[in-house]
Amino acid sequence: EALVGFPSIQGNELQLMDDFESVFESIIADLNRAKRTCHLEFYIWYAGGMADRVVEALIRAKQRGVVCRVLIDAIGSKEFLRSRLAQQLMDSGVQLVASLPVGPLQVLMTRADLRNHRKIIVIDGEIAYTGSQNLVDPRFFKQDEGVGQWVDAMVRMEGPSVEALAGIFMEGWELDTGEGLEALEATSDVHPVPAKGGAAVQVVPSGPGFRPEAIHQLLLTTIYGARKELVMTTPYFVPDDTLLTALVSAAHRGVEVIIVVPFKVDSRLAHYASRSLFDDLLSAGVQIAGFKGGLLHTKSITVDGELCVFGSVNLDMRSLYLDFEISLFVYDPDFTQEVRVLQAKYIKDSEMMDLNEWRKRPAIERFVENAAHLVGPLL
Repeated sequence: EALVGFPSIQGNELQLMDDFESVFESIIADLNRAKRTCHLEFYIWYAGGMADRVVEALIRAKQRGVVCRVLIDAIGSKEFLRSRLAQQLMDSGVQLVASLPVGPLQVLMTRADLRNHRKIIVIDGEIAYTGSQNLVDPRFFKQDEGVGQWVDAMVRMEGPSVEALAGIFMEGWELDTGEGLEALEATSDVHPVPAKGGAAVQVVPSGPGFRPEAIHQLLLTTIYGARKELVMTTPYFVPDDTLLTALVSAAHRGVEVIIVVPFKVDSRLAHYASRSLFDDLLSAGVQIAGFKGGLLHTKSITVDGELCVFGSVNLDMRSLYLDFEISLFVYDPDFTQEVRVLQAKYIKDSEMMDLNEWRKRPAIERFVENAAHLVGPLL
């Protein structure tokens, strides 16, 4: 709390979902039951498949008199913003806003490299979703990249911590629209929510306007606090030296450290920059698993079966220092165990790296990795 200003709050009910169809069906069902507000914030909204059914659900909600606000990143969702579906949303009265727009004037006054990478849904100020999944049907998204379908996970939450997510959405909305929080107050639906379960959740927003390095410091504290086991999944693994040292130190003090990354990723630069770190990690006893079931996009950390970190943050400099992100620090053994079971499923579909075999890779690969490592801080 001292680092981020948001306390850990008891009384939350969390439902982990790792199947995209179940995620969409749950979201659509909740949108269909909405009575007052539907607030959605995503980095990528991509037309096709079940994502189009969300458009239909929002239009129906608006027709019932529900206030619907959609905030999507201007770069990540640029194709959707030009689509007929986006026009249908706006024609129906759904408020659709491009977050952090980029144009000739904006480039002169703002940083185009700052993006809104969050994934948040808040319905009636009482139900929330967050995690790694963008508003895309993976059967229709980036099918020509050669990395397989994207593999994600989301959490559905009810309880007091929903209020924090509702407030974070409205702050982002005000930042992009300039409407003013006082003017928005009547329809913001930010209000206390009664306890529903037993999980303690700390909602951690990060990005411009929040305390610099807060999420980075929390992750360092989490890693150094591990005593028995630390398992993490991330699509892009390009940490700075302090995080790398923390992981190596954990392995040296006897913690079982397992890092699960995609065997293939959609960024060659990130792929090679990540691999440039493997020698130090493997030499220290860190286990590295290359997931072969698609592009593993889930961002999760479990520690000693007690603490779980879950959200939108990748382990790279962009996520840690530049982009608007959202993370949940969950202090609950039951939910942590659910995430650990999911991580075990990912590991089962992975190839474990062997240090001796790794050191036999061609010299040209080492050269490319070292070159990519030089630009790692820019990723």
